[in-house]
Parts: sequence; structure tokens; C-alpha cells
Amino acid sequence: MLKKFIPFIFVLLWSTGFIGTKLGLFYASAGDFLTLRSLANVAIFIVLLLIFKQNKLNKVQIFHAMVTGLLIHCAYLGGVYSAISYGIPAGLTAIIVGLQPLLTSILAIFIFHSRLSIIQWLALVFGLIGLSLVVSGGLSLDNVSAGALVFTFVALLGITIGTLYQKRFCQNQPLLPSVCWQYIASLLVFVPMALFDGGQPVIWHPEFIASLVWLVVMLSVVAILLLMYMVEQGDASKVTSYFYLVPPVTAIQAWLLFDEALTVQSMMGMLLCAISVYFVIHPKFAKVVIVTQKESEQDENSQSTAS
Repeated sequence: MLKKFIPFIFVLLWSTGFIGTKLGLFYASAGDFLTLRSLANVAIFIVLLLIFKQNKLNKVQIFHAMVTGLLIHCAYLGGVYSAISYGIPAGLTAIIVGLQPLLTSILAIFIFHSRLSIIQWLALVFGLIGLSLVVSGGLSLDNVSAGALVFTFVALLGITIGTLYQKRFCQNQPLLPSVCWQYIASLLVFVPMALFDGGQPVIWHPEFIASLVWLVVMLSVVAILLLMYMVEQGDASKVTSYFYLVPPVTAIQAWLLFDEALTVQSMMGMLLCAISVYFVIHPKFAKVVIVTQKESEQDENSQSTAS
């Protein structure tokens, strides 16, 4: 019963990442913030490994886990943090990263030979339209540098390719050691980034400490474990479709926490996002894909027999 709520718990937690990042970057540079977060992540997962004593990974598994970490944590988190620190609007970041479900579905066709029904493709497109409606009210290209846009696209590619790589090469790995090695890999990038950042020293303000603790415990531990579990258990296209719900939920949280206005346009976009996710993940429409694949195989067999 609890499994049904895992995707929605994940969306709720993941959506807080933008708010926590925005708060924390007032008091630390992107490199320092990411390094402190990754160090805390590694420490927590080492403790969890000592408690639960999951099987160790072999060398090949460690390699794949570290590549996943470089993609999901370094490229995605590093890209988002750097883009925000360069001053790019959160709405523009959200809509670029929001291309992930479409990009994942397209890449999954070539990598996993998966197929989506026409209804599911339409749902993904309408989800992107809904996402655009949610954030377009706050979009602004004023003072957005090319570097900030590059970092945002790096984040998009990182989370997209990382999710597919996790599905392809890290299936059935014990979660705790796998994620621990992912964070160790991230330190190989974030520590040099902090050393050469040259930004402001860390200001240990209560808001910074609170955002760091929240991002470490609820995002880097709980949300990442939920994401790894969902990727392992489900289809990559369906899992990433939940990311359509992140910007709308973030908008609601910003309205509650910062009194940011919610327009009718944004609420219509949220509704489109929710409908999109429903059509992508609903078993009825997933069966259409399976039937199509079987019919295709039968056609191929009948053609080969006839020849």
C-alpha cells in the first residue's frame, strides 16, 4: 500500500530542493555548499552501511555507481547550483530541466527499445505545455548569461542520462553502498570546485544550517533512495514523468512560504501536469505499448515465415 505513495512523497521532497538551494546560496558559494552537502552525505551513508550491513559492491559495480554519481549528483546538482548562483531565474531553470521526461522517453527508445503509445506521447507533450504555463509568468531573460544557460542544460543532461544509466547498469545493486559511492564520486568534482571557486566564505547562519540539514537528510538521503528504488522497479519514462509535478509543487510551496502569487495560468498548468502524469503511468495505457510490441513481433515472425 505504501508503495503507491512513494512517487508522490518523492515529488514533494524533490520540489523543496530549489527552495533549499535558493536559501543556502545566500550564505555560501556553490562549490562550498555542494562540498559540505556531499561530505555530510558520505558520512551518513557510511553510518547507514555500518547499521544495515548491506553487501559490498565489486569493482565493476563501484565503477557504474560512480559514473551514476557523476551524472546525477555532479552534473545535475552542480549545474542547478551554478546556474542559480549565476542569477538565472528559477522559472527558466525549471522549464529547461522540465524537458527531462520528453528527453528520457526519446533516449529510452534507442537504449532500451521501449515504445510509448500515441496517448502517452501526447501526455508528455501536454505535460511540457503545462510546465510552461506554471513557470512562464516568472520567466525573464534579462541579465541571463550564456554560462548560466549552459549550466542549466548540463543539469538537464545529467539527470536524464544518469537516470537511464542507473536503469541500465546499476540494476539490483544494494542501494546503500551504491548511493554512497555515488556521493564519493561527487566529491572528486565538488572539492576542486570549492577550492577554485573564490567566492564568499561560508556564513553559518541558522537559515544556512537549516537548508543544509534539510537538503542532506530529506533530499540526498530520503529522496535519492526513493528515486533509485523507483528507477529499479519501474520504467524510466514513467519514473521521470513525475518530474513534471516538481515545478507546480514548488510553486505551491513558494506561495505558502514566500507569499508568491499563484495565477490562474499557473493553476491551469498544474492541472495539465497532473493529467499528463496520470496518462503516462496508468496501466491501461502501458498495456497499449505491450500489445503494440507483441503485434510488431508477430508481424515480423509472420513475414519471416512467409519468406
